[in-house]
Parts: sequence; C-alpha cells; structure tokens
Amino acid sequence: MTGAVSLTHLSGGVTATPGVTAAGIAAGLKPSGAPDMALVAAPEVVNAAAVQTRNQVTAAPVQVTARHVADGRARAVLLNAGSANVCTGPDGVATAERSAELVAEALECRAQDVLLCSTGIIGVAIPSEPFLGAIPRLVAQLGPEGGSHAAKAIMTTDTRPKDAAVRVADGSGACVVGGMAKGSGMIAPEMATMLCVLTTDAPVRGPVLRATLKDAVTQTFGRISVDDCMSTNDAVIILATGTAESPPSLSAFSEGLTAVCAQLAEQLVRDGEGAAKLVRIRVTGARAERDAVGVGRAIASSALVRTAVAGEDPNWGRVMAAMGAGAVRFDPNRVAISFGGVTVCRFGVAAAFDRGLAAAALRRRDVTITVDLGLGAEEATFLTCDLTHDYVTINAEYTT
Repeated sequence: MTGAVSLTHLSGGVTATPGVTAAGIAAGLKPSGAPDMALVAAPEVVNAAAVQTRNQVTAAPVQVTARHVADGRARAVLLNAGSANVCTGPDGVATAERSAELVAEALECRAQDVLLCSTGIIGVAIPSEPFLGAIPRLVAQLGPEGGSHAAKAIMTTDTRPKDAAVRVADGSGACVVGGMAKGSGMIAPEMATMLCVLTTDAPVRGPVLRATLKDAVTQTFGRISVDDCMSTNDAVIILATGTAESPPSLSAFSEGLTAVCAQLAEQLVRDGEGAAKLVRIRVTGARAERDAVGVGRAIASSALVRTAVAGEDPNWGRVMAAMGAGAVRFDPNRVAISFGGVTVCRFGVAAAFDRGLAAAALRRRDVTITVDLGLGAEEATFLTCDLTHDYVTINAEYTT
C-alpha cells in the first residue's frame, strides 16, 4: 500500500535535496557586473536526464550536454548568463568543452560527467578568459546554501530568481525534489524553452528517469507561452542522487517532480517580459486532452488575445478567431467562452453579459479564460501572460 501522496513545500530550491551543493558568482560576463555563472553539483556521479530545445539551431552547450548525458550519468551542471554561446562556430564548442574539463578537474570526475547550459545574446562568444578563469572560484564556493545564489546568477531579463522544492511522501516513504529555473522571454510551448536544473534524492535512473522527466515537462513547461518564440539553448536537467533511505513509489515521485515543474513554470509566466497579468486558459469539453492543449496553445499564441487582456477588453471574438486558426478541429456552434466566470459567448454567438463585469475580470492580476468546446469530457489548462508595451521595449533594446 503506497497510500495518499502528500507534498510539503521546502526552502532551498535546487539545494533542498540532501548532499547537493550550488554556487553563483559574478565572473564579468555581464557588463552590469551582476552574477553570471552558476554551478550545481551532486556529491558524486549520479543518475541524470535532460530534455532539450527542439530548435534546429542549437547552442554549443546544448550539443555538448546531449553527448555527455547520453549515458544517463552526471556529477554537475555548469551554467552561465551573458552569452548564449550559439552560432559561435568551432571556438564556441571548444570553450564549452574546455569549461567541462575544468569543472571535472576540480570535482575529480570525467568531463563527460559535467553538463552545460548557457543563456544570453545569440551570436556572441563567451569571453573565454573570465569564463574559464572563474571556474576554480565557482567550485570553491559550492555549498548547501548556494541554491539562491545560483538561481540569481542565471537570470537574464528575469526580474526575480525562480526556485521551488517539495518533500514527497506516501505509504512507502519519502524523497525531496528541488529546482531552479530562469526565463521570462523566448518561452514557447512544446519544450521547456528556458534553463532549469532539478535535483532529487529518489533512486530513479535510466529510461525511467528520462521518461518521468519528459512527462513532467510535457504537463508543465510544455503548457506555457510568453511569446511563442522557441529558444536555441534551453534545457531541463535532473540529477538524481538516489540517497533517500525509504523512497516513495515512482508515481509519488512523478507527482512531486511535476509539482515542482508546475511551480517553476508558473513563476516563469508571471515574470514574462513586460507582463502584468498571468492568464490561465482553461479548455473543457474536449474529445481528448491533446485537443484541449492544442486549443489552449492556439489562444496563448495569439498576440491579439494577449493585447486584449492587457487592455482589459472583453473581446471574445479574438479568442474564437485564435481557436479557429489552430490545428484542432471543433464545432464553433458548440463553443462557450467566459472571462473570469462571466459568460461572453454561448453556442458560438454573443451572449448577453455585463461588459463592465467582464472588463473587471480582466483587470485582475490572475485572469482566467474558460473555453468549453462542448464535445467531450477532457480538459487542460494552458498558461500565458498579457502582451504589453513593455515587452516591445525590452526586446527592441535587447542588444543595445
């Protein structure tokens, strides 16, 4: 009997997992002088898995990590902000490989046991001298309290660090799942499109760890969008130490992992570039869950819907048009749409509603758009944010 699953929120983020250490420092990669390098390390080589960007253009750290994690083992994850190290040619790959070698020398493991993540401007090489030269100092600062420093060091346009951790327990036992993430722009569905490091003391390995991670990513990071732009660098990486004395069932671990990913995913959307509102798109009445996700994705990808939310305009026609432009087939004559509980469309046509109440629902910090397809019993929720003038300003001046 595994019993009911309980989740208890913990502090510490990525270092909430016993034995995991982290550090974050300023190496001089950012002109601002802000922290820009981070390291997360397990006490020894442990089980590992990764889900990486599906963009055809991939960064040097993505390529190196794909090779290194292929055996399902790793000791540490090295991350940097300030440069994405993508479209930087052979020199970019050489810098990435050398950074793995230096971390490995300091931790006394193989270079293949070091995974890499970078974030920043595309086409800009990492200054190798400060980047590589800072690694000994970064390793020296590893500690069990370093999770918050690491989370700050991977920020780019983020306005705040993002971390989460839970203790998962059922009748079989308990384990810890912790994590940190960065990202507030270039957040697109179907992949994490950000950097995220997760840790756990659950004894999960090989294909099971990869499959469990992929499933958690699909249910969480695969159901968010800030700007429908897929990045070239992003990855979700998990290190599993296996040191939990009495671990919970695999299903309980999966629930805890998904919960941490969900918390991080929501933090990403709340911190979307220029965002003032979190938008939950709840799609019900679908024939299949994938259809509900597809409709949610189509709505979240619409700049017109998101600007309407920013302007607090209850223009339900924007929602209907976005749905129709998506790949999921539905019957418009069965659709009902509501903003924050105010029904604005019923059976595919305008419903009688109080425009003031509908606009008030869109003024909230958390906005819910509910779409009922009227076709079945499946449903899904997709997260996005409003699209404001600030988003344009941030990205118009990104490299200047």
